[in-house]
Amino acid sequence: MRTALLADIHSNLEALQACLAHARREGVDRHVFLGDLLGYGADPLACLDIVGELTDEGALAVRGNHDAACLGGHLETMHFAARDAIYWTRERLGQKERDFLTALPLTVSEGECLYAHAGADHPEQWIYLTDALCAAENFAATPARLIFLGHVHEPHVYFSMPAGMPQPFRPVPGVPVPLSEFRRWQIVVGSAGQPRDGNPAACYAIYDDEAGTLTQHRVPYDIESAVEKILAAGLPERLALRLRRGE
Repeated sequence: MRTALLADIHSNLEALQACLAHARREGVDRHVFLGDLLGYGADPLACLDIVGELTDEGALAVRGNHDAACLGGHLETMHFAARDAIYWTRERLGQKERDFLTALPLTVSEGECLYAHAGADHPEQWIYLTDALCAAENFAATPARLIFLGHVHEPHVYFSMPAGMPQPFRPVPGVPVPLSEFRRWQIVVGSAGQPRDGNPAACYAIYDDEAGTLTQHRVPYDIESAVEKILAAGLPERLALRLRRGE
């Protein structure tokens, strides 16, 4: 089975549609959404409609920190632009959308895979996977051999070592990574809706469980339409301009 893994869509309809179209051309069998469907962008309802339709058809989805923030609570840990986008999004959510977000789990275990937004270790704390120590703590928190994550907005892969700390590397777009069954793996799939690695193209990954490979993809999309919508909505200009730069 070939699974498309999308994280951090952040209400970017153009990026979501481009990734899904690319995944269809690649012949994927299903989709997994790794959190932060909302926040930053100007199309929260349209993005939730698409994800909701796919989950009705068997896709998996987990809750991210921005999704949780859109349900309420104080936002002291977020920067001001992110807070403004959350407040704006809250005003547009109806009961249907709130019920959908509330029902999303923090993690989903499926066979040898674990899906989460931030990590396996205390997922409710939204810890960023940025170094080998965090990767080791995630491995210790679950028996899963494959851990698929979002949250960081940059694609990374960590793999276990027979002794010592997990080792990181950056996958090359379009090049399959063999996920050896003799190692454990953590895959941060990158952000579909707001990449932050200097490449503005939307980012997602495909996991092929029969071939035992993971392939990261970068997908061009209509960035200017997404930018114009953010500005027209009165959201912070910073959220629009960073889409052009991929940062």
